[in-house]
Amino acid sequence: MLTLHTKIEQAEAISGQLVLPYELREKSRQRATLTSGEEVAVFTVRGTVLRDGDLLKGDDGRVVRIVAALEATYRVEGATPRDVLRYAFHLGNRHTQAQVDADGGRGFLRIRQDGVLKEMLERLGATVTEERAPFEPESGAYLSAGHRPHDDTSGGPGLQLAPIPLRQKIHRANDPS
Repeated sequence: MLTLHTKIEQAEAISGQLVLPYELREKSRQRATLTSGEEVAVFTVRGTVLRDGDLLKGDDGRVVRIVAALEATYRVEGATPRDVLRYAFHLGNRHTQAQVDADGGRGFLRIRQDGVLKEMLERLGATVTEERAPFEPESGAYLSAGHRPHDDTSGGPGLQLAPIPLRQKIHRANDPS
């Protein structure tokens, strides 16, 4: 069985495709099946999220391209950019993973299908449409080593943010220096 274990940036030849929904692209240890039918083992660094188009190199040198599977999602749109921002705030307040995207310059959100969230968004005035689409949610503010947001085109290691120290002193404007 082919073992895929190293994420690489580019390859001269791609020998297969691995189609996975987002939930499985977050797992660091799993058995999966290439589109050719060949079974593979995937071993990535804990916390790695595989994105559509990522390349994994196997123990025998072969390279496999990751493809984001079509999933049951909702497309969330608003009449104005402010409306979409409000919907994103309410989704974030519920710790919901969301994809932020644009289509023809018009922003929208994509979330996994959830009837309770759909009802909340519609009450807020959102247009919520069912669709089958690749789900690529934002990676979050705290990225671990070797990860970068999917829209980082700098070619560098990506933005590295550190967590806030547990005992950080908060300075207020009226505090003496």
